[in-house]
Amino acid sequence: MTPDSESNLRLEIGHVLFIDLVGYSKLLIEEQKEWLRQLTDIVLATTQVAEATNEQVVRLPTGDGMALVFRNSAEEPAQCALEITEALRKDSGSTEKPQLRLRMGIHSGPVSEVTDVSGRTNITGGGINMAQRVMDCGDAGHILLSKHVADDLQEHRQWSSWLHDLGECEVKHGVRLDIVNLYRDGVGNSQIPKKFRTLRKRRAGMRWGTAAAAVLLVAATVAAFFLVLRRPAQSILNLPTWEKSIAVLPLVNASGDPKNEYFSDGLSEELIAVLAKLPALKVIGRSSSFLFKGTSEDSRAIGKKLGVANLLEGTVRKQGDRVRIVAELISAADGRELWTETYERELKDVFAVQSEIAKAVTSRLKIKLLGLPPQSDAAPPNENLAAYTALQQGDFYIGRNNEENFRKAIEFYNEAIRLDPFYGLAYARLSIAWQILGQYHLGGDELAAAYSKARSAAQTALSLQPNISEAHQAMGTTLLFADHNYDEAASQLRQAEELAPSSAEPKQLLSYLLFMQGRLPEAEEMTRKYLALEPVVTGASLTLGRILIAREKYDEAESCLRKGAELQPNGSRWHMHLTNIYLLKGKPAAALKEARLEPAGFWQDYALALAQQAQGDRAAADAALQKFIGMYAVQGPFQVATIYAFRKEPDQMFTWLEHAYAENDAGMTQLLTAPFIHNYRGDPRFAALCQKLKLPAPHPAEVKQ
Repeated sequence: MTPDSESNLRLEIGHVLFIDLVGYSKLLIEEQKEWLRQLTDIVLATTQVAEATNEQVVRLPTGDGMALVFRNSAEEPAQCALEITEALRKDSGSTEKPQLRLRMGIHSGPVSEVTDVSGRTNITGGGINMAQRVMDCGDAGHILLSKHVADDLQEHRQWSSWLHDLGECEVKHGVRLDIVNLYRDGVGNSQIPKKFRTLRKRRAGMRWGTAAAAVLLVAATVAAFFLVLRRPAQSILNLPTWEKSIAVLPLVNASGDPKNEYFSDGLSEELIAVLAKLPALKVIGRSSSFLFKGTSEDSRAIGKKLGVANLLEGTVRKQGDRVRIVAELISAADGRELWTETYERELKDVFAVQSEIAKAVTSRLKIKLLGLPPQSDAAPPNENLAAYTALQQGDFYIGRNNEENFRKAIEFYNEAIRLDPFYGLAYARLSIAWQILGQYHLGGDELAAAYSKARSAAQTALSLQPNISEAHQAMGTTLLFADHNYDEAASQLRQAEELAPSSAEPKQLLSYLLFMQGRLPEAEEMTRKYLALEPVVTGASLTLGRILIAREKYDEAESCLRKGAELQPNGSRWHMHLTNIYLLKGKPAAALKEARLEPAGFWQDYALALAQQAQGDRAAADAALQKFIGMYAVQGPFQVATIYAFRKEPDQMFTWLEHAYAENDAGMTQLLTAPFIHNYRGDPRFAALCQKLKLPAPHPAEVKQ
């Protein structure tokens, strides 16, 4: 948890009784009001509620029932549930009152006080959500307990004979809970809940199949082994990775309110992330897909540019707590509709919809699922929709790519964490946001502080949700840029790639890691894999261009960078790298021309200062260098060192490289591959820097004399 969230959140353990009126939704409005009134009267009359102060119990309306949060012990909600059931039994003979049918769930877990928009104190947290999930496993009359609560009660003799273990029940998002049934002397429901009866029948039917499957598995394994032995040797990197391909185009915001744009964009990104978990499916990354937002290009043109056979598109209408999603899978070649579905759901069910869409896509494209359909990592563990909204707004601002919006994104991610302190994905994205802000806009102590916050957030993300790709990606990025721990960074990024095989970001980071280690052929191959997933994105072309420059493939590098500049004419660094190419080719006039084409800002100032060194005017070159140092000594020590390398002043170059190392300048990751600096790989000071950075020192045969 970050310090910011700690100051706004006070967690404690609450003992929660969640009550649901069975059949409530089928009643007329007046009947619903009457049922709720009766339930309220019964609850207020129980000893545990009647004798409690406001600080000892909180009653939360839930629409079709209520939740009671007790402060002292797990016995309070259990005793309250029994009293409620006793009261219902006494009323069962009355002809004046309709018979209420309740089911109840009890769990002890973390809760916290929050203040709503009306200034009222409310309670939220995982304890409440888990109590509801426990309740969902039962039928009318059941009082179900989580195993955690049952274990606490088991220590008291009066409870032990009333507790009856039911075993596991699967609830939302594939979570499995151990459930215990509470009943005695006709109070409670002694019958096994329907969910457990269904599960037991299924398990009984599967017993014989398990043995048969084991025999078939052995046979299949042996057959596969001999097939592999007979297959000609082939590089793993060259094996076909994807048989099917798809691009998720940005879903159209059909709500009529531009303020809901963040929601439709966020849902589109989450669908990409869910589908990227499928190993057999090539899924185009967000950056490339979103280039077609709002365009009128036909499916054939889009499919050709993205290199896919299928497109997923649709609309989103968000109104209050309801959402209407229309999804359509079409053939990119001819625009033919392959599948379509309309989902009218409550907002809280949007994560299930994403999984349903993924399942429908895999079915239509004949992709075999190994296990359950992929789930969305964006679902908050506590199902707090306000936290989800804050996460989406953070994503919206971080995509706007400037310092002000990076800081706004950090604020929203912190808000998501405040609302749900167990939200692993929010921590992962907070980590990435701090890293981006630090690398591109901070220096010195501010950069160190940003990296520290990024590291803390990544560690928390991994501890909370170690099975999500972005948690490993955040940790890998921190290890790469902040800690220079390349082996551990590679391990984390490989895990991120395994969890989301068709996600572009882990491949991008792995390609950069290989690049900075000087493993250029591997870096180029990984970058081309990344480029297959982001075919029209700028980052892929930029990385490939830099690798090709380091491999001295200058013409190919120029072609790659020019294509990138066409895709993003106002983007930074394209012309800066082209400046390098012309300087390496010995064309100073062309280099200066390219430097002037770089958009205004740090990278243009650097490109101009560098190009000026080759123009033959020593006084102007010195002035350009000193001006750059005066402006960017803290933010760009590595670039200062590069200029000195081009000037063939190694002492000054190494002085500034040491300064860059001390300032944790991200440019130091390019030590083995940056133009001009690598000319001094034979200098002992270069080897010493490599040792500090944990980079492989150049082999003598690689050093140019």
